[in-house]
Amino acid sequence: MTTKKEILKYAFIQTLPVLFGYVFMGIAFGILLEEAGYNFVWALFISLTVYSGSMQFVLIGLLGGGMGIISMIILTLSVQCRHIFYGLSFIEKFKAMGKRGWYMVFSLTDETYSLLCGMKIPEELNKKKVFFAVAVLDQSYWVLGCTIGGILGSFIGFDTTGIDFAMTALFVVIFIEQWYSFPSHIPAIIGICCGTAALIIFGANAFILPALIASVCLLLLLKNTIVKQDDCQEACE
Repeated sequence: MTTKKEILKYAFIQTLPVLFGYVFMGIAFGILLEEAGYNFVWALFISLTVYSGSMQFVLIGLLGGGMGIISMIILTLSVQCRHIFYGLSFIEKFKAMGKRGWYMVFSLTDETYSLLCGMKIPEELNKKKVFFAVAVLDQSYWVLGCTIGGILGSFIGFDTTGIDFAMTALFVVIFIEQWYSFPSHIPAIIGICCGTAALIIFGANAFILPALIASVCLLLLLKNTIVKQDDCQEACE
């Protein structure tokens, strides 16, 4: 019988890369929001209710721009539409989590999704509870960073040039961890190739959705091959 402490400890270790990325990015958001005229209370509220790094940074510009509700909804969908693909692969798992499943849907960010896909949870731990702990910890890091940034921004002036690279570094760390954790490198190679091709064809502002669609299609086509590679590697070990 595993304890909550063991589950929390495992989830915390798994989310350490997210901790550093989210806290620094959250601080950047809080500082920028403070510079836009909104104190740390707003940073806390937005990070609790919106909880979307890319959309929160876009929101800073929208707050004083007078954009209409319809336009804002369309913009939000265009920025966050990739999450549709994330949710599809976890529908059944989240349903099985009962009321906690609703929070899992809300909290499924890029980084949380990467962790949930890449973790090899020990058999003695409750998988549903580990998933929930990871999601809660990830949002806690983000809320903490945003709040700290809002507080610091009200007292100290910051040059935030380059701080957004923390998110790029976070994805690199997660990618490397998954590369070494899984026997088959086909999913990673597909992601690199589709992302690069979409970036060249569609440009930096519109490549995410085409890259995701292409990646999902190729993964579905090569699903059996990937599974066979994993099974063969596990048998050899």
